[in-house]
Amino acid sequence: MIDATRNASALTRISWRFEAAAWDAYAGWYKIKGIDKASDAAGALLRKLGPLMPVHKVARINMQRCFPEAAAPEIERLLGGMWENFGRLAGEMPHLGVFSGPEFNERVEFIGREKFEALRDAGKPAVIISMHHSNWEIGAAAISQTGLPCHITYRPANNPLIDRRITDMRVGYGVKTLTAKGGDGAKALMQALKAGEAVALMNDQKMNDGIEAPFFGLPSMTAPGPTRLAMRHGCPLLPLSIRRMGGARFRVEVHDPIEISTNPDKTAAIVETVTRINDWVESEIRQAPEQWFWVHRRWAKSVYKG
Repeated sequence: MIDATRNASALTRISWRFEAAAWDAYAGWYKIKGIDKASDAAGALLRKLGPLMPVHKVARINMQRCFPEAAAPEIERLLGGMWENFGRLAGEMPHLGVFSGPEFNERVEFIGREKFEALRDAGKPAVIISMHHSNWEIGAAAISQTGLPCHITYRPANNPLIDRRITDMRVGYGVKTLTAKGGDGAKALMQALKAGEAVALMNDQKMNDGIEAPFFGLPSMTAPGPTRLAMRHGCPLLPLSIRRMGGARFRVEVHDPIEISTNPDKTAAIVETVTRINDWVESEIRQAPEQWFWVHRRWAKSVYKG
């Protein structure tokens, strides 16, 4: 990110400043509303505007592939719910600091937190996996609430000025260590696990150079990184789900560990374990499909042509 900033053209730097100013205006506007009104207002706004965006088509294709039995009105209902959820997430972003204090317990039902607390007390490593569901930032806030030393992975924003604002927001709701994806980030995760700390990664999106595993019955390129980390360090693979329970209220759950395959063929063992992860992700999506991030291209580009 530092190199990208240093090498950016003057025009790019100017565009970054305009984008950052727009971000500040958005954050300021929703900040003054309070979290509940901001969530409602942004959810209603994006329910109207979302279908006008090009990625609406991507979301519809994804839903039709995953729910071939669903009639057109049901797909439209889910699309509307998806945009409302994503709008709510955007409206809640400027308020995430409330989840660093006592209000966390008022707004979040946290199931299984004792599993994280036991890891914290024992100083044992763990690989936590989650997904882009509901308001996924609440998952990182929940981890922080337990005091579990954990490296939260993230993809830096293209605009470094906005990336700085997002990082500050995450620090504001309690995240202690953010680790950017990439080669240096991977080394940091391995060092953390060796030191008896936890790492947290999203594991629900397409990875071009990943491995093929079924997802909704369809072959899907999936990241094997979390599985490989758990195998290499002999630590549990813990799924963490976040569900919106109405407005800006949530249920976070630490699930039982995903069983890591003991197949003596290491390649087969990774595929078997990644398949179990995809099964878990699919199960969570089916319980609240309108809360998943359907605008992501989960399959090959050819799927979305035409």
